[in-house]
Amino acid sequence: MFVVLDTNHYRELIHETSLGEHLMQRLDASDADVFTTIVTAQEITEGWSAELNRRRAGRDQVHAYGLFLIALKAFERITILPFDDDAAEHFHRLQSLRPRIGTMDLKIAAITMSHSALLLTRNLSDFAKVPELRVENWLD
Repeated sequence: MFVVLDTNHYRELIHETSLGEHLMQRLDASDADVFTTIVTAQEITEGWSAELNRRRAGRDQVHAYGLFLIALKAFERITILPFDDDAAEHFHRLQSLRPRIGTMDLKIAAITMSHSALLLTRNLSDFAKVPELRVENWLD
């Protein structure tokens, strides 16, 4: 089974929360090949950048930089799927259908569809608007 983790599933997994541990058990039990997308990497790095910019330069940033480093190192343990030409074609086709879903989520859907994968997300209500996208929530 080929699964793609949306940002919310990925965060739970890398922060090793109780939900993340449950997710890991389900992934292991299903013998899943687990991936995430470059869009998730973008969302996480942009989130940390915003957090660091909110803090006063110097000592107030030390802890946040430490957590950001952990987040960056976590990317080494998972394959990140690109937004390539195939994903862009899916994106433009989906965009022409005008689903009421954010651009970043539509890119994640397009990448997932370009690999014929299952998307794991908590955001079922938005992703359900994408025709032919296979989507499940393994956290709740």
